[in-house]
Amino acid sequence: MVSPAELPTSEVRDLPKDGLALLDVREDDEWAAGHAPAALHIPLGELPSRVGELDKLPEDQPVYVICRSGGRSARAAAWLNATGWDAVNVAGGMGAWAREGRHMVAENPDATPEVL
Repeated sequence: MVSPAELPTSEVRDLPKDGLALLDVREDDEWAAGHAPAALHIPLGELPSRVGELDKLPEDQPVYVICRSGGRSARAAAWLNATGWDAVNVAGGMGAWAREGRHMVAENPDATPEVL
């Protein structure tokens, strides 16, 4: 488990490092409200059927898994580790990400912060 502050970042403050394998397992409305740049979005309930999409992520580092607060991402990381992936839960999720002032992008900027 790592906190958002422990994730590798680029030279640009608070942006994820290029090639960081970040998987967001929140629901569509949560994703639309705001997410980390370059994260791959697969809701937790769809992960088993869409796990092949992880092949798009860099193979030379762990898959960092994030959700709203860390619960769903912990389950996803455990499942991924059990199926042969190197996965790490991001503690505190997007709530911690936002509290740390890290960069986010949103498809629905009018969404309420509760869905982060």
